[in-house]
Amino acid sequence: MTFEIRPVKPADVPAVVAMVHELAEFERAPDQCRLTEAQLHAALFNPAPALFGHVACQDGEPVGFTLWFLNFSTWRGVHGIYLEDLYVRPSARGTGAGRALLAALAQVCAERGYERMDWWVLHWNPAREFYHAVDAVAMDEWVPYRLTGPALRALASRVPEARSGPVQSQVGGVPQ
Repeated sequence: MTFEIRPVKPADVPAVVAMVHELAEFERAPDQCRLTEAQLHAALFNPAPALFGHVACQDGEPVGFTLWFLNFSTWRGVHGIYLEDLYVRPSARGTGAGRALLAALAQVCAERGYERMDWWVLHWNPAREFYHAVDAVAMDEWVPYRLTGPALRALASRVPEARSGPVQSQVGGVPQ
């Protein structure tokens, strides 16, 4: 079976959001997924996007997607891709859509000189067999951490008062 793999277009946003919610259901966390079409559209199509995506289309309809962003390896000195989500609808699983989506991201890495692609997967997810089949290596020695909600706000409130001004981020080398 062949698929068209291409970057997400604005018209794809409703289908991608629906699939994100399907993924949340699959991952047994539907109540935690609050993504809206407006949020995804803004993230993908603002003037300086930090999120990117691809869709796998069958007969013109999206049946799978990836959402990803750039990371940076301080040890290697180059960017890489962090794959936030890869999802293929059940009707298209086992057809090569997932492999084609992952291959498209590998191609982005190769074309841009990125040396790696990273992602997380739940321990019980059967997709782990697929990842092993493409020679991806589980990073079992690393423990992911997350700071969110009240704990995030509490830490943010502990910024020393002695600093000279607000903390600034940079986009394209320009303080924001």
